Amino acid sequence: MIPKLNIVPFVSVDHMMKLVLAIGVERFLVELSEYIESDFRRWESFDKTPRVASHSREGVIELMPTSDGEVYGFKYVNGHPKNTREGRQTVTAFGVLADVGTGYPVLLTEMTILTALRTAATSAVAAKYLAPKNARTMAVIGNGAQAEFQAVAFKALLGVDKLRLYDIDRSASTKCVRNLAGYGFDITVCGSIEEAMVGAEIVTTVTADKQNATILTDNMVGSGLHINAIGGDCPGKTELHADILKRSDIFVEYPPQTRIEGEIQQLAPDYPVKELWRVIAGQETGRTNERQITLFDSVGFAIEDFSALRYVKKQIEQTGLYEELDLLADPDEPRDLFGMLLRAAVATPTAA
Repeated sequence: MIPKLNIVPFVSVDHMMKLVLAIGVERFLVELSEYIESDFRRWESFDKTPRVASHSREGVIELMPTSDGEVYGFKYVNGHPKNTREGRQTVTAFGVLADVGTGYPVLLTEMTILTALRTAATSAVAAKYLAPKNARTMAVIGNGAQAEFQAVAFKALLGVDKLRLYDIDRSASTKCVRNLAGYGFDITVCGSIEEAMVGAEIVTTVTADKQNATILTDNMVGSGLHINAIGGDCPGKTELHADILKRSDIFVEYPPQTRIEGEIQQLAPDYPVKELWRVIAGQETGRTNERQITLFDSVGFAIEDFSALRYVKKQIEQTGLYEELDLLADPDEPRDLFGMLLRAAVATPTAA
């Protein structure tokens, strides 16, 4: 507990890295996935709105808010694919958790690393319900910043231990191999998407370009596959040929947002999809047979960030891995904010 009303726990990038490593990456992903599943089961208790987006030619800046009536959370996040050419991250983020009763924030944290973790955890949660039973081999198309997180999450939750990697930049695949050394994977770096798809039971597409791309064509996708499509996440940005969508059972987070930003923006506005939360809550069926093609058309939703913020708040209370941030004005008399300002002048004498 933070005793002073003006103090907010702040989790810096350094503290987030220390927190994840102290817990262990795999354990962190498993426990985070449990928070996500728990919140998806109470989906109807949350405020829901498509994220508030400001689009430009170069990328997008978004706010992602939600509340369960007791706690409010939001994330600020950008997506700028050109950034990697300038030595910057494509995606950066920070988040806030606040008490609804007072409006006071109770957590401020980096979310660049945390978003990668929650995205991977959500993908693996979806695959628990949608992927072929006992799937062990995953193709990862696009080996950038998200790839290793996805791989470790699928191993931790589903036992996936064979990876087939492809990226147009082979150095990205080399980086992925290096970072995953010691995690127990059998890794094959492939020379084409077609080669990467050979023998795959799950395919994760995680490319970054802001364009209508065709990463997978219809002839590449055989029966029984689970597709984890996480690269398409804004209007005009897709990865899959529309014919693949028409052959698949499609599962989404929040349809009003996914129809704008996901792969299904290529389809009619009323094209039938299933909501993942209903599958997790037992209200809908996920995978029903071995030949079924399942597609998780993931764009990321605020409830997943809310889950991640809840999890981090709990962990820092136990580990103390945070800083105390003097963020809120706290005058002795709540109505005397101006007096507080004047008293600060007395306490801080001017230089002679």
